[in-house]
Amino acid sequence: MNKLTSTYKPMLFLGAMALILMASCNSHSNKKGSDVLPLIKGEVVAELTAAPFVPPPIDAKSNTKVVVELEIIERVMRLADGVEYNFWTFGGVVPGKFIRVRQGDLVEFHLHNHPDNMFPHNIDLHAVTGPGGGAEATLIAPGKSAQFSFRALNEGLYVYHCATAPVGMHVANGMYGLILVEPLEGMPPVDHEFYVMQSEFYTTGKFGERGLQEFDMQKALDERPDYVVMNGAVGANTGENAMIVNVGETVRLYLGNGGPNLVSSFHAIGEIFDKVYIEGGSLYTENVQTTLIPAGGSAIVEFKCEVPGTLHLVDHSIFRAFNKGAIAQIKVVGEENYDVFTGLQKETVYLPEGSAIQKVGKERTEAVDEAPVRTLEERMEKGRALYTQNCLACHMDQGRGVPGVFPPLYNSDFLQARDDKGIGIILEGLQGEITVNGNTYNNIMPAMQMSDDNIASVMTYIFNELNNGGGLLQASEVREWREKNQ
Repeated sequence: MNKLTSTYKPMLFLGAMALILMASCNSHSNKKGSDVLPLIKGEVVAELTAAPFVPPPIDAKSNTKVVVELEIIERVMRLADGVEYNFWTFGGVVPGKFIRVRQGDLVEFHLHNHPDNMFPHNIDLHAVTGPGGGAEATLIAPGKSAQFSFRALNEGLYVYHCATAPVGMHVANGMYGLILVEPLEGMPPVDHEFYVMQSEFYTTGKFGERGLQEFDMQKALDERPDYVVMNGAVGANTGENAMIVNVGETVRLYLGNGGPNLVSSFHAIGEIFDKVYIEGGSLYTENVQTTLIPAGGSAIVEFKCEVPGTLHLVDHSIFRAFNKGAIAQIKVVGEENYDVFTGLQKETVYLPEGSAIQKVGKERTEAVDEAPVRTLEERMEKGRALYTQNCLACHMDQGRGVPGVFPPLYNSDFLQARDDKGIGIILEGLQGEITVNGNTYNNIMPAMQMSDDNIASVMTYIFNELNNGGGLLQASEVREWREKNQ
């Protein structure tokens, strides 16, 4: 051994020991107790909850037998406004009921396939050490029940799902959920815990197409979902259904991705994750902006809410959030904290090119005499597609808008009071302060370069679908306004 190696060997040893200690401090205990299983004392029936709620920890100091009763129900429910889907569910909800046990507990699992169901089902819990995660033990026809038991050997947050062939179809129809195996002593205390799970739906109709939609196998094989949603439906936890916390409180999110195909880039607009338990396991990292959650995977994130406002939980593959439904919300209420965030201090109009309002879209090239007459049904169908392409990103699904930024189009007193049926807004744009339904907005809407026929269709859709008094607008009326005012 040379002198240099002799000098640095103790330092290398100490450095390695420090890294080991840091890793130990940055994780939960993750002992796999299969060699000496803990003694089981007593029995409890698991409390299961529907998203976004999480059941309380089991109130027992020792490992116990936990009895889980979970029913499979096939039922038609809302996928989006005006859109229904025949979901296959664990517990009658999508995602399935949240299950909470502790490392070392003995879980006695009872799975029931409702007699009114049409298909056989089973369950694969990623928390299970055993064949198929329990799938082999639980394949049951409608009207049957199955029971098996397992030891929760590894702590972590795990996905469960149906594993009956064709597996992808069962998962795509809503059969997934989360099971938490926490340390015996429990997770560190926080003020709020919530359950949020992303997934995709593949429907015969396009996004927003009304009526009862069926599963489309080819779209699923091509990995082209029409919907990417949080907690089973578009807007399931937004607006009036948003999660609510107070300024200064801490939040823990148990996150899952049911897939069946896409990876989630999970992000909270307006927050930074203080801790992220990587892939739902024991190790965590800190100060994270966006975390990847694989299909069939999970993550646990924690943060403190410092200022009031609405946090948007999104898949940062961003078109999924604003065009396919992958968004949930947490409303933080309480007093402002100007030391952290001031909010808007001043707003002015910035027009460096000198134009009053910029134009968006291609120049109008339709023939002068092109003014087709369409029925209300034709206008609505065409208008729905145009709204999705041109308006949805700002004015949101069902014209809800974005508070303080983009005004709502749903039941808009501002729009209804205009004598031009909104034609002038599209053709000339809009800037400056306006009041819509009692709220003030000060923004710029660019002029849209759209044909007369397209304007007639999208405004017919907005006036009818978004509760603005109805009516049928024809391309000739748009042309007449254009000729008088431009």
